[in-house]
Amino acid sequence: MILAAIISILAIAMLCKLLFNLAVYALPLYGGVATGLWLHSTGAGIVVTIPAGIVAGMVSLIIGQSLFGVVRSPAMLACIGLIFAAPAVFAGYHLIHGIVDLVLAPGQLSTIFASLGAAIVGVTAWIRVPNLGRKPVSR
Repeated sequence: MILAAIISILAIAMLCKLLFNLAVYALPLYGGVATGLWLHSTGAGIVVTIPAGIVAGMVSLIIGQSLFGVVRSPAMLACIGLIFAAPAVFAGYHLIHGIVDLVLAPGQLSTIFASLGAAIVGVTAWIRVPNLGRKPVSR
């Protein structure tokens, strides 16, 4: 029983670490999945929808990176950061809500924890978006 609790805590910690590391890629993932689902609903086959979704996700990531390289206005940079952070907030809310619902009874407390976790994930993504695709500076 104790071993299961320890492994569960480690699994939750690893999921949270994965969420923080991948939060900035939530918008390209969402764009790729939405494009693939839209194409699939129009009758296009799997052979078309999967590559089109991958390309759409890559294009949105490249556009975001190039906008951060070109735009100099702090207000525009903040808007671009918020555009990338919004899907990360959504993903963070649902991940934290799912984890908290496993531990606590569903209710207001789980919503409060999920909202707090979503805010933390969103702020983390908003801070990390300007460094998207750059190697960290080693000293």
